[in-house]
Amino acid sequence: MQIKGTGLYRVLMASAAIAVVALPQAAVAQDAAGGATQLERLTVEGGQGATDQEATGPVDGYVAKATGTGSKTATPISEIPQSVSVVGREELADRGVVTKIDEALRYTAGVAAEPFGTDPDTDWFYIRGFDASQTGVFLDGLNLFTTGFGGFQTDAFMLERVEVLKGPASVLYGGSNPGGIINLVSKRPLDDPYYYTEIGINNFGNAFFGFDVNDKLTQDGAADYRVTGKVSGGNNYSDFSEDLRGFILPQVTYSPDDATTLTVYANVSSFDQTHIGNGFLPYVGTVVDAPFGRIDRDAFFGEPDKDTGRYDQQAIGYEVKHEFDNGLKLSQNLRYGHLDKHELLFYPNGYVNTTDPADPGYFQLARIGFEHDTTVDTFAVDNRAEMEFDTGPVNHQVLAGLDYKHFKIDQVQAVPAWPATATPIDPVNPVYGLPQPPIDGVYINQKTTQQQIGLYVQDQLRFGDGWIATLNGRYDYVDTETHSGPTYWAPTQSSTYQYSDAAFSGRAGLAYEFDNGLTPYISVATFFSPVIVASVTPNNKPEEGEQYEAGIKYEPTFIDGLLTASVFQLTKRNVVVTDTLGISTQLGEVTSTGVELEGKVNLNENWKILAAYSYTDLEITEDTNPALVGKRPYVVPEQQAALWLDYVVTEGALEGVSIGGGLRYQGKSAADKENTAFVPDALVADAAIRYQKNDWAASLNVSNLFDKEYVKGCQGLTVCGYGEQRTITLKLSKKW
Repeated sequence: MQIKGTGLYRVLMASAAIAVVALPQAAVAQDAAGGATQLERLTVEGGQGATDQEATGPVDGYVAKATGTGSKTATPISEIPQSVSVVGREELADRGVVTKIDEALRYTAGVAAEPFGTDPDTDWFYIRGFDASQTGVFLDGLNLFTTGFGGFQTDAFMLERVEVLKGPASVLYGGSNPGGIINLVSKRPLDDPYYYTEIGINNFGNAFFGFDVNDKLTQDGAADYRVTGKVSGGNNYSDFSEDLRGFILPQVTYSPDDATTLTVYANVSSFDQTHIGNGFLPYVGTVVDAPFGRIDRDAFFGEPDKDTGRYDQQAIGYEVKHEFDNGLKLSQNLRYGHLDKHELLFYPNGYVNTTDPADPGYFQLARIGFEHDTTVDTFAVDNRAEMEFDTGPVNHQVLAGLDYKHFKIDQVQAVPAWPATATPIDPVNPVYGLPQPPIDGVYINQKTTQQQIGLYVQDQLRFGDGWIATLNGRYDYVDTETHSGPTYWAPTQSSTYQYSDAAFSGRAGLAYEFDNGLTPYISVATFFSPVIVASVTPNNKPEEGEQYEAGIKYEPTFIDGLLTASVFQLTKRNVVVTDTLGISTQLGEVTSTGVELEGKVNLNENWKILAAYSYTDLEITEDTNPALVGKRPYVVPEQQAALWLDYVVTEGALEGVSIGGGLRYQGKSAADKENTAFVPDALVADAAIRYQKNDWAASLNVSNLFDKEYVKGCQGLTVCGYGEQRTITLKLSKKW
């Protein structure tokens, strides 16, 4: 079966909310809900570094000038020798991003978000052509690793920023997606009191209520607290589909002096759903007409009375920082998370296997009955030391760190025992409630533990009145053990498979910062990504490769903006491929070559603009199947583009009114490995109108304004998903 990513059904990605400390200065006005409040400008002088607040706190309009993602230190974006994109809270609110993280990156160059269409319980991302959903998602710098169904989920309401570091990140974060990583930056306690509530509903009847409360915990002002929470639920666009979800995130920051900060937090969240009907639809009937026409976008092909999907997740952690008088900074970031997840569902798997068009079942959808129970325990800790010093004419900002990750998953997955199968269903007039065989054919019964420990060093050198060199080195040791218990086909067998490996990764970058704001740069970086699934072949080498990148970053001196242009070539080796006999080996290689353009500008107090374009040339260069060499992997479009304009009225009778609109373009993508079928391109429009008066605000956002019907992508000819339907979201908010 060829299903999304890894596992039988989908690789879940998401998160549990947790920590990088961001204590906004009292002089910074923040609209934590992302309203139209004008924020004080944050100015970062090139070559002068940046503060933690500037790197993790509120973004001024659409233009972030600093980040902690590309270097694990607060650094101006122009000094990072790779492309970095930042989506701040104000941009999230302007575009109407309510819950899903993948929606936040619809306008980001180099990122193919929601590649299978709308999926309420999973966030999907491909960066520079490679799936980042499993190994490429981080929360406050700590990995949210996912395999099978063992993925945490994060609600966008708990975030201050969504940041994308494009290209290899192993030099800082260990094993991770070669195309880049997504770092979710949490909201953090503020110095000043802040109270906010919001309520809203969309056109499908899915409503939400959120609150965000921040104040002093002690009279001396040494401790602040913040409690963020949300509950949402109702109908989804598919027939019979509905959900109920919620989270609460309490946290306390204690700063006994200017040199020490400790933030402690906890997160509890739950999700319960009847699945949507999207994502596993055949190419014939979605991309192209079947004899009966097209399958309805809102059709449901499961069993309404049986479908079940739920998760419960908890996390607890802290971050502590201290700066000594000599300038040495020490910090530790730690998090423990636990996830329980269970799903039972029926989903399409192409058409019934018959070649006779006269057969009544010829155009019936075959279905798979599926059930899983998954438990995950994960622990991560990152210890860092920073020091700045000079050696003659060279200024050094040195970072050294030691991090550790422990991931344990216990999973049982089952389908009906062969030869029993779920009943087929009519794609035009589905009939529900027929007797189904028991789902007792357990084919995966595994407990897998992966541990990774890494030691890393970074030196950011500034010299020669404008030169910036970045040097990184990291060594990782990874140990993986999988215990397979009895299954339906082997009821008396069990086995344990263990392997370990070590890897070195590095990065070298060179840039020159001109006085006019131009900063050209070049870099080379290597990466590795451990393979967690054991195999008799065995597949136990980490995926590895390298990237070459060159580009220009431009911070204009006459407007508040950041423009980036980059070109890259990325090679991924040791890719797991499957031959015609079903035997998996690590003999695959894929290259990604591309161009990315991105710009964000706060033109003046009225206009904000963002634009993005990416060209990604993917090619299979090695495979056990010679027919696939030279072909393009499926799902990822060759070209993508986006443009968003936002205008706010600041005087006159319409003061407080703002309007925004955007266009998103996805180019043609391959629908199968052999490139015999393709998903056509599509252009989608979005729009928004808002009104703010005093501390009250109302907004109306519409995604897919003209309700264009299109397929987002296919991962094979039986795994296609429609793009989102027109979604209208009304939100009212109040802050005190």
